[in-house]
Amino acid sequence: MKKQEYAIVDIETTGGNASGSRITEIAIIIHDGKNVIERYETLVNPEKEIPISIFALTGIDNEMVRHAPIFDAISEKVLEMLTDRIFVAHNVNFDYSFVRHQLEQAGFKWTARKLCTVRAARKIKPGLGSYSLGNLCDSLDISLENRHRAGGDADATAILFSRLLEWDDEGHIAKMIKNTAQDQRLPPNLPPEDFNKLPEKPGIYYFYNEVKKVIYVGKAINLKKRVASHFSGHKINSQRQNFLRDIYEISFEVCATELMALLLECTEIKKLWPTYNRALKRFEPKFGLYQYEARNDYKYLVIGKMNKFQTCIHEFNSQHAAITLLRSLAEQFKIDHRFCKYTKPEVGEIFQSNVVPVLPDVSEHNIQIDNAIDFLLTNRPSFAIIDKGRSRDERSCIWIENGHFYGMGYIPSDVLITDPTEVKDYVTPYKSNQYMAQLIFAFAEKNPRKVFFNKNLLK
Repeated sequence: MKKQEYAIVDIETTGGNASGSRITEIAIIIHDGKNVIERYETLVNPEKEIPISIFALTGIDNEMVRHAPIFDAISEKVLEMLTDRIFVAHNVNFDYSFVRHQLEQAGFKWTARKLCTVRAARKIKPGLGSYSLGNLCDSLDISLENRHRAGGDADATAILFSRLLEWDDEGHIAKMIKNTAQDQRLPPNLPPEDFNKLPEKPGIYYFYNEVKKVIYVGKAINLKKRVASHFSGHKINSQRQNFLRDIYEISFEVCATELMALLLECTEIKKLWPTYNRALKRFEPKFGLYQYEARNDYKYLVIGKMNKFQTCIHEFNSQHAAITLLRSLAEQFKIDHRFCKYTKPEVGEIFQSNVVPVLPDVSEHNIQIDNAIDFLLTNRPSFAIIDKGRSRDERSCIWIENGHFYGMGYIPSDVLITDPTEVKDYVTPYKSNQYMAQLIFAFAEKNPRKVFFNKNLLK
């Protein structure tokens, strides 16, 4: 049986992501588990300009690669050296994604088992101050020449790999290179124990960067499966690569239900404003219902985009929801539709004299408008949602007050609630927004048996 061999790889590139950047230098060292048996190194013409910032880091400029082979010309050699070998690199996903992408562009479908020397070093030599290649070489007395050049970094990684194999008394490396090994998927800087402690329950999770700042908040029906989904697949865009590289720690909070997880996710995103939560704007109301009084003393109800300099009567996440409500109010209070504007007019437009010959009585009309607004502001329901708890010893509760999300929490199972308002004593108050209210009202509509408005209904 052929002995397992390893391809230790280091590359230099024109940028940080495989889809938009190219390899400028590659070094591959073949290792049989004891010794280096083959070595290959070459500059690569990336067929695009090398940025000044990359030249400052690597010393590789456009002139140096002008007559170097393009990647297509060396692709067969690279593929031959990598085939049937474990792909080893320091922060392996970076190098792997570039090589895989450029081999694919050259017409070759290639995958391999991977081994990250960052992760291996964390397991075999825990407690070091830093696991960057330069600092590891300083800590472990490994010679590192030609830093930030493919050959120099690959040579140092090969020495590091040999040392790790020698020190690996507990067989960490053998476990890591299995096809199903968790370490094939986890980001390089994330301790496996952070992932292992995730439960298969609903809740929210936090990703932290190197300085322990929250960079992403997510919600999950199953925390372990949802977090694992972030690390699967072969996407190579810069956002994903930077995202995975920035994850150093995970924490979580178990919630009793998916609805509570959704609400908590919303509040935490609003509070923490994490860098990688790209969909933050979906929580912000986009349209509002406004009231204006024209020069002829008639009042108007108008739908318009939210404006921080104007106070609206009611907020909406979509124009459709706003129009639907305004039409309903107009019908309920018999408001002349000519005084309902479904898109906000230009400044001064509604203050012009109304030339329509037949108009309703101004006093009666304005009373109808006032009644509609009063109904909208005061006819918002207050109710409780009671659902399962995180354990048999409790129930979860959500309190809505005057149509707004007030808070949520947990009630001990042995506590008898006789009035929905008593739920307020068990909830933690949170800031509300229209998106959260919509989530709750949608849930209430689908689950009426869990909604309690009146006394003596909670048992």
